[in-house]
Amino acid sequence: MSKILEIHGLSKTYGEGENRVKALEGVSFSIEKGEIVLIVGSSGSGKSTLLNMIGLLDRPTQGRIIIDGYDTTEFDEGQTSTFRNKKLGFIFQSSNLLTDLTVLENVMLPRQIGGGDEKTAMADAAKLLRAVGMDSQMNKRANKISGGQAQRAAIARGLINNPAVVLADEPTGNLDSVTSDMVVQLMKSVARKLNQTFIIVTHDREHFGDIDKIITIKDGRATEEGSRMEITA
Repeated sequence: MSKILEIHGLSKTYGEGENRVKALEGVSFSIEKGEIVLIVGSSGSGKSTLLNMIGLLDRPTQGRIIIDGYDTTEFDEGQTSTFRNKKLGFIFQSSNLLTDLTVLENVMLPRQIGGGDEKTAMADAAKLLRAVGMDSQMNKRANKISGGQAQRAAIARGLINNPAVVLADEPTGNLDSVTSDMVVQLMKSVARKLNQTFIIVTHDREHFGDIDKIITIKDGRATEEGSRMEITA
């Protein structure tokens, strides 16, 4: 297996002087292609900050983030935006589907933002929606489907650009237990079938059962456990 993500000495500090807060301090780990990885920790531990760093939504104060062989900390703003669209997929706690678009149009959107061909984007989006069991719902408006169906569509949208890494921030946080189980099993199935890397922030590690690696964030530092023990800050 090859490393799809490498984190080296990652630190993030907010504020100055007496208001200076270290959200992350010296975090280092790596993730192999195709792994399912959980990031866990209490509220305020730094796990969401870490996910934002990996997602290139915020810049580290120190350290390096290497994704699919690219040192993203060297990118300018334009390069960051392009790379984020093409190499990263996102699944949020709320599906964030646009209600004035159909399910199919929502899944196509990241490809179209990146300048992809509409016909190809439509075919690929339809294929992904079939893979997540949403083929019968693809022409419905996003506000006409259930929360669980919306998260299925969000998974398909996160995969549309064949990303190096899919980042999921509490993807079951707004769902009941039965629907949560369905979404978890779907993500795991997709990851194994497509050899797709998933990094998932969650408060509920037991809900995910057997996964490859767990990274625990506490007071801005990381410890790691899993089948490939490569450790930490």
